[in-house]
Amino acid sequence: MPTLSYGLHDLLTLLLIEDDPEDKFLVEEALAGAQKPPKIIWARSLAEGRERLTSEVKCVLVDLSLPDASGLEALEHVLQMAPDTAVLVLTGLDDVQMGVDAVAAGAQDYLLKQDVDGPLLARAIRYAIERKRGDLAQRELVAQRLLSAEAARLEHGLLPVPMLGGDALHHDSTYLPGREAGLLAGDFWDTVQTPDGAVHVVVGDVCGHGPDEAALGAALRIAWRTLTIAGLDGNPMLATMDTVLRHERNSPEIFTTLCTATIAPDLGSARLYVVGHPPPVAIRGEDVNVVTEIPSGPPLGIFKDMTWNPVDVALGEVWSLLLYTDGLIEATVGGGRDLLGTEGLIGLIREQGGIDLRRLIARVQEMHKTALTDDLAAVVLSRR
Repeated sequence: MPTLSYGLHDLLTLLLIEDDPEDKFLVEEALAGAQKPPKIIWARSLAEGRERLTSEVKCVLVDLSLPDASGLEALEHVLQMAPDTAVLVLTGLDDVQMGVDAVAAGAQDYLLKQDVDGPLLARAIRYAIERKRGDLAQRELVAQRLLSAEAARLEHGLLPVPMLGGDALHHDSTYLPGREAGLLAGDFWDTVQTPDGAVHVVVGDVCGHGPDEAALGAALRIAWRTLTIAGLDGNPMLATMDTVLRHERNSPEIFTTLCTATIAPDLGSARLYVVGHPPPVAIRGEDVNVVTEIPSGPPLGIFKDMTWNPVDVALGEVWSLLLYTDGLIEATVGGGRDLLGTEGLIGLIREQGGIDLRRLIARVQEMHKTALTDDLAAVVLSRR
């Protein structure tokens, strides 16, 4: 007789819904010789079965000819009251088609009462439980896939679309979340051109990795866009974003670095705020260098009532400006411990003769030897 233990130490519990005492006796006798005989809870009707069903029941054996329900109606009630439990239908010789229909309706298997013996019944119960376990796993997998697809649609909807008019500036961006299977990360970027012709860019980095940081990054990006459209800039903008950060973060240790650039309407100059963030890189003619070594002030979320200092930069007639997060310069070189750093980034740009984000990221990944694990956001604006 096959062993009917559900787990290493669990006693298998069955619920038998059968109004005929003789058939109940046959089931008990058939299973009495098992190495670990199961516990059988007997119910004479569907209503009684509903009262005696507990979480310890792993399989329901049900006759489809009951005093208070019959046929597939009885099975439907059993499936509703025990959706996560294996169901094995017991039928008579003249109800074979009913058994087939019961399996099609959701039962794990059916068994003719005339064929009930110990080994056959034990095997049918065990298989029914395993099939149910597989069904539940498949259902959970489908639900997880649907949830993942919904999350992907939500995250995709939160990604920025640049608000730029005309073709005076070339715009390019890269966004690579470090977390697996994610579209959003704690890093963020956005670009908005206001009615006066000025072009505003932000690249930011919420400390930490994961969905909470991704949600906070999305909130800060949307706040920045809204404030920019509303006409705020400079310290009023940064102070408001600092307030948003403090209210939205789930821990007081969370801070955010960012760099903003406001390109003047004539496109010849920019005002920068480097808020605890890596400084941007600019190409002006043949000159490739870091725009400023002096940050405007500390990250958001550290000190209250801060004032950040602007950095004004002359750009000229032909220029490119790269804003990025530290995921770009903290990539390692040659698979070792040395980081690319700002000087390494400038070297790569000089080597390539300009800022082509796709080629630049590919070269950084090649030097890193493995996939980048840190979040990365970068924006390039060029006047040609």
